[in-house]
Amino acid sequence: MFNRRQFLKSSSLVALTPTVPAFLQQTASATEAEKHERILVVVQLSGGNDGLNTVVPFADEAYQKHRRVLRLPTDRLHKVAEGIGLHPAMENAAELFEDERLSIVQGVGYPNPNRSHDVSMAIWQTARFDREEHNGFGWIGRSLDTLPAPKRNAPSSVLIGNQATPVALRGRKSRSSAFDTIGDMLTDINLRPGPLPNGSASESDGDLSSFINRTTVDAYATADLLTDIVNQKKRESVSYPSSKLASQLRLVSQLIQADMGTRVYYAMQSGYDTHSVQLPSHSRLLRTLSQGLKAFLDDIAAAGLEDRVLVLCFSEFGRQVQENASNGTDHGTAGPVFVAGKSVKGGLLGQHPELETLTNNAPEHTTDFRSVYASVLQEWLRIENAQVSGDFEPLQLFS
Repeated sequence: MFNRRQFLKSSSLVALTPTVPAFLQQTASATEAEKHERILVVVQLSGGNDGLNTVVPFADEAYQKHRRVLRLPTDRLHKVAEGIGLHPAMENAAELFEDERLSIVQGVGYPNPNRSHDVSMAIWQTARFDREEHNGFGWIGRSLDTLPAPKRNAPSSVLIGNQATPVALRGRKSRSSAFDTIGDMLTDINLRPGPLPNGSASESDGDLSSFINRTTVDAYATADLLTDIVNQKKRESVSYPSSKLASQLRLVSQLIQADMGTRVYYAMQSGYDTHSVQLPSHSRLLRTLSQGLKAFLDDIAAAGLEDRVLVLCFSEFGRQVQENASNGTDHGTAGPVFVAGKSVKGGLLGQHPELETLTNNAPEHTTDFRSVYASVLQEWLRIENAQVSGDFEPLQLFS
């Protein structure tokens, strides 16, 4: 991966990689955004989350039959509907559900599911099934292409993390950036040798020196913006748990509260590929997710921004119904999607997958993921021309 440090040491390559902070490349063409614009936060659960032990159909005889070692005790589940409960580690998510700040879309997947991590994730991130399109533009990036550029030279989307920028954020015109911490970004910018050239280089338009000077100006402007964010007084009303995901969501909250102008933030939580000894690791992952999500939404609410922020949590597939011999589960198909925020309708949506009729030990999906995307794009981000394949009716996600 070509990172920011390498970029600043080899700035001639600035235009050649999608992982370069894109707002360093933007010019003053950005259009002022309105403060009331809505924001989407996507949390990717990488590895294939076991939806059956996340939103648990404890009353289903098939669950009892196929999950002998991994079956969760009924009396410890957080009941959300008749016969359905959340994993015991998801106490905070259960509180969000009780507050009608969490909608759970059951059985989300797509036809002819692919059980390869890379392929299935590419399908989710692009909303395309043709593999030739999987290295192109993502469903978020394509949609952001239709919107004006954010104010303050901010990127249209930001990945908080040190992973490669996901395909989901790639757009033809919209800009995406990636950084792990504000301090990391500032350190990299400060590595730029020497003062700002201030016109000392070539004045001719279009040559590489001029381009680098222009992007350097943007870099310093960005540094000022991020420094302001770092120096803002932190509120103490919400305590975040100690986890990587919580730190990422805290940074997202800081950037939103600083009115950075970015419309989509993206974070990843890895570790869901639980082929062996699943119970302890899966419990830890779901507790981390649940606690981080609750802290983030409470923080956003305390800042008076809860009407503007929506969180979408997804995984590339679920796990097989029957546990394997290593006390884990193998790659499956459909799984639950979480949509959280003040504006959601709350409750369970869709039907839980039928566990008696399986294909290769996995259930059929009951909701197409593109219906979820259509709802988020059209009814939340207010993008009429939803950039997903097919003609899908939006779900009734919002109150």
